Amino acid sequence: MRDTVTRWLAAWFSPKADDDSASRHVKPFVRRRLTTTELQFAHGVSQSRMLTFAPHKLLIDYTRTMLGALLLVPQARCIGMVGLGGGSQAKFCYRHLPDVQIEVVENNPHVIALRRRFHIPDDDARFRVVLDDAARFLPTRRGHYDLLLVDGYDETGIPAALSSQQFYDDCRAALAEGGALAINLYCQHAQRHIDRLRRSFGRRNVLLMDEPQQSNRVAIAWRAMPVDSAAAMSLSAAAQRDLAPVFNRIRAKMRRR
Repeated sequence: MRDTVTRWLAAWFSPKADDDSASRHVKPFVRRRLTTTELQFAHGVSQSRMLTFAPHKLLIDYTRTMLGALLLVPQARCIGMVGLGGGSQAKFCYRHLPDVQIEVVENNPHVIALRRRFHIPDDDARFRVVLDDAARFLPTRRGHYDLLLVDGYDETGIPAALSSQQFYDDCRAALAEGGALAINLYCQHAQRHIDRLRRSFGRRNVLLMDEPQQSNRVAIAWRAMPVDSAAAMSLSAAAQRDLAPVFNRIRAKMRRR
């Protein structure tokens, strides 16, 4: 396992990353429960959770809500993700969007080293995990993504580098024309993030989705007013059925705007 990780790091390690990258990050651990496997930085606080015997299933509500942004880009060709964690959304997209390129940026090498424990696929022609700081990496991807999913947390919450106005401006710039962004907001000052998103995307181009069963919210933003063409969605039929309640919630909220 150590040799595999070493080879992977040699192949994908960013030339801008510091050699002491591992030493600057908290090392997470894996917690096994009766039916779930969790990624934790502190005991009792789960950063990511999967069903041990159904690792591709979206277990947490907000992960489905974030992927509801596919409604805005039904023919996505390239998806970017900030934050790997246990890879819930990466695995779902890899399984149900077989023609889509997926690129995940994660700044903690200890998290990446656990990818096989969470059944995250190996890098291949359409999937890769990049070790880098997203605030530094996204400016190199201008116009690159049809959909960008931001769920970047460390042991303290959302890092300052992923909270700035510049970061949200870079998120918008990383989107292709007609692209969309979904971000998980599990923080005390969500309104600050929303205000910055509105400055980046425009007030009418940001939608806030509450999570009734959780204490976080999901913000969805887009570059241009989307056209609802779910009938042409490239997502598999099984995944469309799984995400149908989320799609309906988003449609209903957009109609009320």
